Amino acid sequence: MTQTAKEIKKKLSVENPSLLQSLRVNKYDRAFQIWKRELLSIELFTEKVFIQKLNYVHENPVRAGLSFYPEDYKNSSAKFFAGGEDVFNMLTHYTGR
Repeated sequence: MTQTAKEIKKKLSVENPSLLQSLRVNKYDRAFQIWKRELLSIELFTEKVFIQKLNYVHENPVRAGLSFYPEDYKNSSAKFFAGGEDVFNMLTHYTGR
């Protein structure tokens, strides 16, 4: 749980326990759901869409000014797709090569 969520939970336990109880969930990893969970999932129904999304993810550190090239960003799989360097020891090429 994030620090902000912990503070909200603490404040609600004192000031509005009924609201806190309404946020109770039966999940293996938490007792309360403070934030609305919305996964941003996109179906990768064609290779073209997959490549578009992969390029978007690889370009994020560049757009954020964290690296000059996608493959320069430490936690990027771009190194693998650019030259085959698998720093994570688990990647495979999306075309099966």
